[in-house]
Amino acid sequence: MTSAAQTPTDPLHLAVALDGAGWHPGAWREPDAQPDRLFTAAYWVDLVEQAERGLLDFVTIEDSLDPQSDNHFRRDWRTDRVRGRLDAVLIAARTAPKTRHIGFVPTVITTHTEPFHASKAIATLDYVSAGRAGIRVQLAARADTTAHFGRREPLVLNPKQLNDPAVQAVIEQHFDEAADYVEVVRRLWDSWEDDAEIRDVATGRFIDRDKLHYINFTGRWFAVKGPSITPRPPQGQPVVAALGHATVPYRLIARSADVGFVTPHDQAGAAAIVTKIRAEQALAGRAAADLHVFGDLVVFLDNSRAAAEDRKGRLDELAGVTYASDAHIFAGTAAELADLLLDWRAAGLSGFRLRPAALPHDLAKITGALVPELQRRGAFRTAYPAARTSLRGLLGLPRPANRYALA
Repeated sequence: MTSAAQTPTDPLHLAVALDGAGWHPGAWREPDAQPDRLFTAAYWVDLVEQAERGLLDFVTIEDSLDPQSDNHFRRDWRTDRVRGRLDAVLIAARTAPKTRHIGFVPTVITTHTEPFHASKAIATLDYVSAGRAGIRVQLAARADTTAHFGRREPLVLNPKQLNDPAVQAVIEQHFDEAADYVEVVRRLWDSWEDDAEIRDVATGRFIDRDKLHYINFTGRWFAVKGPSITPRPPQGQPVVAALGHATVPYRLIARSADVGFVTPHDQAGAAAIVTKIRAEQALAGRAAADLHVFGDLVVFLDNSRAAAEDRKGRLDELAGVTYASDAHIFAGTAAELADLLLDWRAAGLSGFRLRPAALPHDLAKITGALVPELQRRGAFRTAYPAARTSLRGLLGLPRPANRYALA
């Protein structure tokens, strides 16, 4: 969790990444898929309740500001895929009251939204969930997405340009902007002291004005005075997460996050990534800060490896393409996946975010087969800890002191 390497005795943390009918583009055509329920609250409640029955730490909920696309650089206009989304923060706010323990980390796009709005939305989620909220920050610099807002020049990219120094400089600026975004959000969460609300009917004082603070943030991309309109969240600071694939996003994780999601493809790759992130932590002056590094995997889970591989092959045929991902794709049994997770944990990963290839099938296998297998090996909890009711508590993260409170 901290800059020290994980040991085999440390508790394993598990999360799931929820996205539509699953991460495979053909998943919505599976016999047990529920495409007619994707835009209902009940669908998401069912998934999250299933994840909580598996004692998972949290769920992340994907989001975007443009229809999904198989092409990472432009809109594809395909009609044989799930297209369209509900807002991730609103899904979390609707489903959180149906649960008691599991955390909620919805995706928020930093590139075209305002940190003031995000801060109060996630603070509200923290209240709605009684201290189980987080935020996954994500960039969205594609030209077609930028055209929705008309406030900045579009970044037109193709795979051949990514190593161009000028393009890399622009990408780095976008990640620097995201880091400032997180800093503004965090300061706004602290802009009310914990005891700023008096609620004294006799004197007629609801708040102590001296315990509300201007944040007076001025940077290249944001100038925010504050304070927030929402009191300090129950966790003080909800959990901040980010996904990274290379040095620049690793730097964002190291500077700004409590949880970083990374995409190694073997144990050696995991160790190399953890080393890079810890080095970036030190450069950012956060060497002693608590920072989880989770490995991301797409999972096809079945009772045999052959069945899992056959299911992936059938879905590939339905989708008309061999599925590929930024993350490692696992197809096999719960026992084989447990072997992999425990092997990779030795590289310094403190947990894993599993992307179910098809919903609800692979989520049910994660909670009903993988979790019991890890429990049998003594590597995962058998109940939610009674003394750790917040998401920060579940992850072993301390509740931060308010930066503006006087000693």
